[in-house]
Amino acid sequence: MKLSKIFRILFSSSEAVQHWWAQRLTAVALAPLSLWFIYSVTTMHGASYETVTSWLGNVTNSVLMLLFILILYYHAVLGLQVVIEDYIATEWRKKVLLISIKTLASLFALSAVISMIIIYVEF
Repeated sequence: MKLSKIFRILFSSSEAVQHWWAQRLTAVALAPLSLWFIYSVTTMHGASYETVTSWLGNVTNSVLMLLFILILYYHAVLGLQVVIEDYIATEWRKKVLLISIKTLASLFALSAVISMIIIYVEF
């Protein structure tokens, strides 16, 4: 296969290719963010509420947490979209489920962002 054909396939403007790339890029971004999150949670195992909120009040930690939350929700929506598109046969059910998943994920992500902003502003 010619290299130009490979690049044309990889950088195609089709929705399926963009979806595939978005899933891979979010997965790559989640790898170090997940390690950071696991390390942070395990080091604060017995911490008080005030300790955790002051930790989240730190600019670096709050930005990393926001990135983790937003990328995680986006990655989850992308994955659920693939499952719904592959296994739901009825077109109207597929649309209802996709809209529901995207709406719920957006609401959860928005509530997490608002919570992070409130914690950051208070501390």
